[in-house]
Amino acid sequence: MSDFRDLKQKCYEANMKLPELQLVIYTFGNVSAADRKRGVFAIKPSGVAYDVLKADDIVIVDFDNNIIEGSMRPSSDTKTHAFLYKHWKEIGGICHTHSTYSVSWAQAQRDIPIMGTTHADYLTHDIPCAAPMSDELIKGDYEYNTGQQIVDCFAERKLDYKEVEMVLIGNHGPFTWGKDAAKAVFNSKLLEELARMAYITLSINPDAPRLKDALIEKHYQRKHGKDAYYGQK
Repeated sequence: MSDFRDLKQKCYEANMKLPELQLVIYTFGNVSAADRKRGVFAIKPSGVAYDVLKADDIVIVDFDNNIIEGSMRPSSDTKTHAFLYKHWKEIGGICHTHSTYSVSWAQAQRDIPIMGTTHADYLTHDIPCAAPMSDELIKGDYEYNTGQQIVDCFAERKLDYKEVEMVLIGNHGPFTWGKDAAKAVFNSKLLEELARMAYITLSINPDAPRLKDALIEKHYQRKHGKDAYYGQK
């Protein structure tokens, strides 16, 4: 029996939420789940369709990208996951999809502006879109450099990865993360809905304004501030 049975099961369940939430088709996308104490993470195997995926198929990798357990090749995005886990110590799950609206904003190379209170309930910032990767980096260690691209984007914009748990990669697509794999998937669905709402808003009115600061602050603080009153105690 695998020593990583529970971790594999959590990772499997998180991955199976992606087709359920209509965030992926076919073999698109992947979720990983980290075990910080053991210095490893579980990730979906590369190119395996969700309708045949099993918990036993999940691959265990360390933060240096070495396969610890598994008979299949891990996701082609594994080096990106490993890079983020190694550099951002407080995340426990990562999700990558090719969901329609999120990818569309990434292909347009545009940040998703904060236009309404739904966005402000979760974020006080526009969702950043990192610039497309340079030719030099594309020719190098592409997936590793994708992780570097994300970290560099947050450093350049002075964003905190613990507050903004999502990013778009120009011409590529979205990555999200969180305290665990389930939160990473939650953030992926949230990102897709915010991307869809912003697209529809600008389709109706291309001159629609960004949400004003007072409403951003009010909606974020009532849900996440020290005096938050949203939900139950």
